[in-house]
Amino acid sequence: MSVSQTGAAALFAGKTLQLNRLEGGIVELTLNATQDSVNKFNSETLGELRAAVDTLKADKALQGLLITSGKDVFVVGADVTEFLSHFKKSEAELTEWLLKTDSIFNDLEDLPCPSVVAINGFALGGGLEFCLSASYRVMAATTKIGLPEVKLGIYPGWGGTVRLPRVAGADVAIEWIASGEQYGADVALKAGVVDAVTAPEKLREAALTTLQEAMTGKLDWRARQAEKNSPLRLNAIESSMVFQGSKAFVAGKAGPNYPAPVAAIEAMEKGAKLNRTEALKHEAAGFARVAKTPTAVALVTVFLNDQYVKKVSKKFAGESAKVELAGVLGAGIMGGGIAYQAAVRKTPILMKDIATKSLDLGMAEAAKLLDKQVSKGALTTGKMAETLGRIRPTLNYGDFKDADFVVEAVVENEKVKLSVLGEIEGAAKPGAVIASNTSTISIDRLADGMKHPENFCGMHFFNPVHRMPLVEIIRGKKTSDSTIARTVQFAQALGKTPIVVNDCPGFLVNRVLFPYFAGFQSLLADGVDFQRIDKVMEKWGWPMGPAYLLDVVGIDTAVHADKVMAAGFPDRMAHEGKTAISAMVEAKRFGQKNALGFYKYTPDKKGPPKKEVDPSVFELLKSVARRDLNATITDEQIVDRLMLPMLLESVRCLEEGIVGSPMETDIALMFGLGFPPFRGGIFRHADTVGLQTVVEKADAHREFGKLYAATDKLREMAKAGKGFYPSI
Repeated sequence: MSVSQTGAAALFAGKTLQLNRLEGGIVELTLNATQDSVNKFNSETLGELRAAVDTLKADKALQGLLITSGKDVFVVGADVTEFLSHFKKSEAELTEWLLKTDSIFNDLEDLPCPSVVAINGFALGGGLEFCLSASYRVMAATTKIGLPEVKLGIYPGWGGTVRLPRVAGADVAIEWIASGEQYGADVALKAGVVDAVTAPEKLREAALTTLQEAMTGKLDWRARQAEKNSPLRLNAIESSMVFQGSKAFVAGKAGPNYPAPVAAIEAMEKGAKLNRTEALKHEAAGFARVAKTPTAVALVTVFLNDQYVKKVSKKFAGESAKVELAGVLGAGIMGGGIAYQAAVRKTPILMKDIATKSLDLGMAEAAKLLDKQVSKGALTTGKMAETLGRIRPTLNYGDFKDADFVVEAVVENEKVKLSVLGEIEGAAKPGAVIASNTSTISIDRLADGMKHPENFCGMHFFNPVHRMPLVEIIRGKKTSDSTIARTVQFAQALGKTPIVVNDCPGFLVNRVLFPYFAGFQSLLADGVDFQRIDKVMEKWGWPMGPAYLLDVVGIDTAVHADKVMAAGFPDRMAHEGKTAISAMVEAKRFGQKNALGFYKYTPDKKGPPKKEVDPSVFELLKSVARRDLNATITDEQIVDRLMLPMLLESVRCLEEGIVGSPMETDIALMFGLGFPPFRGGIFRHADTVGLQTVVEKADAHREFGKLYAATDKLREMAKAGKGFYPSI
């Protein structure tokens, strides 16, 4: 039986949703934000939903409610752009705001008739919480649903911790809420989060059928309504096993800097013994507490910054044409990685090197990465062969005559790069974009040897290419807007996050990284134990400390880049005498590449090489130490010695126009270096500390040179009580 929309009578018409009366006592609530591309729960939508639910409550003829979306997605979630303004509220005000929204969902759930929601596209966060208030959920087979709030430093606050355990059980609720992951239709159905799955084109019809079965008594919707209003059916022992065990596991996995997952479990545990109304009060109070943490502000900032960067990239890319055939020069770690990434993202690519052996190694690395996906069941052998087929190894420039985008990824040597760039410019398709994957060499200097410098720019990938999301796109003085647009478009096609910066030694990421390394070398010169430094910085939030990072990057590579930075910024980045990293290179300790660096390494078939302590390193480092402060220096001083130079160099990059905004800087350092997300980015972190405090710390470190000098503009901002972001 089907119910037609023809002749439907409008009961409520808003800008974000509509109510229409259908046949047989059914009313359809359609979420359809007329002025937006997607549905989201912002203040306007919630206001209209309140009015629509009041209309339904007053409708004496109502016998069944069908909930649908007029968009390609159901609801993407709450409007995150409103979060920071809500976070300014007191805990009591936040709790009141949450309970006000709860009352809307409660009233819908308590209607004296069954309700069925047809979920299409995505239903995330508040969108899924809204779905849980309906009697039944029917989901399109292509839809994804989930509760990702913990990734924003909060947890579901509109009934998710109360309704999901009652709908699908406590174990499912804990897994879904604490992980913040999205789930497909098959998983959602098996977990009991939804009641039926159907083809997208049959979604509305299937939802109507379910609604009519409930209306005729075939489905006991009243029992469901009662269950969602009652405590969980767990005895004391079961409750303890479920919640206590989960809290310990999740706390260990999330770590101390991400409190939301454990707070969510605690809210579920408290609410398990209570009815819905009382449980929602605990949920709201707990949400208000985590929303007031620095982590919540930081992670919401990260989300908003990511959205901002996407908009900037879209503007840069404009209407640039798709790259039809790409090319990469060099089949080493970077060149092979770029070729692999292009092939995976379905862009055909030529891979050139000067020796067949090198090409074989490049293809073998791509095959190895794909084979891992096959072994995990994420890829078929047929798809693997198809992907490898998009990489065409070659020894000849003649094959590049149709290539419209070429990335140079040969050895980091200016003379070699100049030679290769001159050769490819004459071989590629006329007007093709030529980009260099240099990590430090001036784009303007490299452009001097080219006939068409307007078609040239930097395109700095990070290692390993297939994992690192950032690509720095470097504009030279002669680089055209169309070249930048094409490069941004290509980076996006590769699934990367492009950040456009202007040319300078080290560009943005390496320019601010090497002052951090300089701080590390200064600590070593003061006799501070490198293992202690690593532990302090990892505790601060970095994925690895500076010694371990140098081993991964390659200490010889770092020495080369350090010389480039010293030449570019001699007033603050030049060194006198032997440094710790130059001593390591003299001792042929290059890092993981030869298994000897600050640590020594043994191969591990299950993952990266195993890191171990090598006692001989301590004697080597002692030879370049000027004093022994390890026993007297504090952990906070170690953090300041490393982080202040990075922050102050980031400030200089912003002031000089190397990077366009604090938002782009924070995303670049997070995606390129692994800056701790829970701190929100280097500029958000500076705001959290307070710029006056930053200036005072800088002044207290005058003895360590100009890397620790605050700029005049930073001092002005601090004096005026300003920050890099709007205050919260």
